[in-house]
Amino acid sequence: MIRLLIALTFVSTLSFAEQGLSQKDAQFLQMMQQKAEADQREAEYQNPKKPKLSKDRAVLGSLSAPVVIVAYSDFQCPYCSRGANTIEEVRKKYGNKVAFMFKHLPLPFHSMAQPAAEYFEAIAIQDPKKAYRFHDEVFKNQAQLQSGGEGFLSEIAKKVGADLARLKKDIKSPKVQKRIEEDKQEAQSFQISGTPGFIVAGISLKGAYPMEAFEEIIDRRLKK
Repeated sequence: MIRLLIALTFVSTLSFAEQGLSQKDAQFLQMMQQKAEADQREAEYQNPKKPKLSKDRAVLGSLSAPVVIVAYSDFQCPYCSRGANTIEEVRKKYGNKVAFMFKHLPLPFHSMAQPAAEYFEAIAIQDPKKAYRFHDEVFKNQAQLQSGGEGFLSEIAKKVGADLARLKKDIKSPKVQKRIEEDKQEAQSFQISGTPGFIVAGISLKGAYPMEAFEEIIDRRLKK
């Protein structure tokens, strides 16, 4: 916990310094922010947040796992790419003790975030495993998303084995559009406005937190 707070203090101090605050003031404000976050987290341990976990959604692992992680993410957001890498580390460490569900919070200033979300959900209708292969490929090649546009998304969809003809029919379907809109609304209900945001066993993490933050929550939940 101490290492994590030190790391977060350093990052936030840089941010505050860029705003013209002294290092001392920045550290004080960050300390107050961390206390508020810690207090909120303790409250969430007592009253966990409950995202909707529909069985018809694409999920890695079993929803009956001791810990379920839900991400609210944007395929074009560089911090979300970092978050995806952290989730991969978490899944490698904890195996079937955790399940992961990817949800959507495409930001309005990322022009390809909404189309990418639509592709993911349209592929998920065909095969959830292919949807997560699509997820991995897009994040690994994120730099090409803006320049490649829909052509890039189609190439990735083809690469993971999706039926492109069916995908084109499903991509603008009410089911896909409703699902993404519901994800946005759910994120807002949890006061998640930026990306990435996570609900880890009912506890919110707002930002691209390091592995240690996930471990702290997961280990505490598993001990119970």
